[in-house]
Amino acid sequence: MPVTTHSIEFEASAVSNVVHLKVSGKLTKDDYDVFVPELERWIEQHGKIRILFEMSDFHGWTVAAGWEDTKLAFKHFSDIERIALVGDKAWEQGMAIFCKPFTAARIKYFDHSQHDAALEWIGG
Repeated sequence: MPVTTHSIEFEASAVSNVVHLKVSGKLTKDDYDVFVPELERWIEQHGKIRILFEMSDFHGWTVAAGWEDTKLAFKHFSDIERIALVGDKAWEQGMAIFCKPFTAARIKYFDHSQHDAALEWIGG
């Protein structure tokens, strides 16, 4: 069952280690307060996980949410194997480069038109 805040929807498969995040609008600290415990439960169940981070009408983070994201990245630096970023804006593509120092995960950007390729890569 998905967990949804006003900006983020968290879906996790019971049969794999892939977490699907659909984000829109601007992420807030409240979004992280709901999402992080769900993600941490998933890590406890599966060990290393993979994240499909799908952005639609995404406007980034509030300052407080950015801080929560940084804390999450450092706490789970080696718990995430791969991150597929799916979006449609140049700055979203730049996130793949910006995020690399904060995680041991392999990160790759896909345009929305490459959604199937992102699914294949994240599961591979």
